[in-house]
Amino acid sequence: MPRHDEAYMTFGEHLELLRRHIIRSLVATFIIATLAFLSKQFVFHTLILGPSYPEFWTYRMLYKLGELIDAPSLCIDQLPFTLQSRQLAGQFTMHLFASLVIGLIGAFPYTVWELWRFIRPGIQLSSSNVILGSTLLVSLLFILGILFGYFIITPLVIQFLANYQVDPCITNTFDITSYVATVCTIVLACALMFQLPMIVYFLAKVGIVTPPLMRTYRRHAIVAILILA
Repeated sequence: MPRHDEAYMTFGEHLELLRRHIIRSLVATFIIATLAFLSKQFVFHTLILGPSYPEFWTYRMLYKLGELIDAPSLCIDQLPFTLQSRQLAGQFTMHLFASLVIGLIGAFPYTVWELWRFIRPGIQLSSSNVILGSTLLVSLLFILGILFGYFIITPLVIQFLANYQVDPCITNTFDITSYVATVCTIVLACALMFQLPMIVYFLAKVGIVTPPLMRTYRRHAIVAILILA
C-alpha cells in the first residue's frame, strides 16, 4: 500500500500515525522488559544489588584512591546493612517493577527515534539535521545520566545511608522495596537532569530563554538548582 503524504494528512490521520509510533515504542519497551524479567540473576544480583556489595566498581575505585592519598575514610570494605522482604509478594512485585524500569531505560533511544520519525515530516529540510542531531544528543545525555546516577550517586547514597546511625544499638535492616525504589529513583532522576541542556537549547530556539535572561537570573537559578538537588 503506498504511503500517504504526511505533509497533507488530516488531524485524524496524524493521530493514527502517532498511535503507530507509540505502539512500536511500547512493543520495544515490553520486549526489553521481558528480557530483563527472564534475566533475574543478572538484573538483581549483578545490576540492582551491585551497589550494595563492597566489591562494587565504585567502592573499589574509592578504596584505591583512599590508599593513594592516605584517606582511610574512602576505603569502604563493608556496608553494614541487610535487605529483607516483609511482604508476601514483595520480591515478585520488585521483580516486575525493576523489569519495567529497565525496559523504559533500554527502549528510550528507540522511543526518541520514533518521536523523531513522527515530527520529521513537519519540519523544514534545512533544520532536519539539527533535529536528528538533537535526537542523538538526547539519547547520549540520557545514557550518560544513567551511568552517572548508577556508578556515582547511587553508591555514595547507599554508603552514606548504610553507615548513618542515630544510636549504635540500632541496626539497619532495609526493605527490598525501599532499596529498589531508591536506586531506580536516583538513576532516573539523574537521567532526566542530564536533559536540562537540551531543554534550555530548545527554549532558546523558540525565544523563551535568551542569554541576557540567563545572565540576569543566574543566581536565582543556582538557588533553585540547590533546592531541587
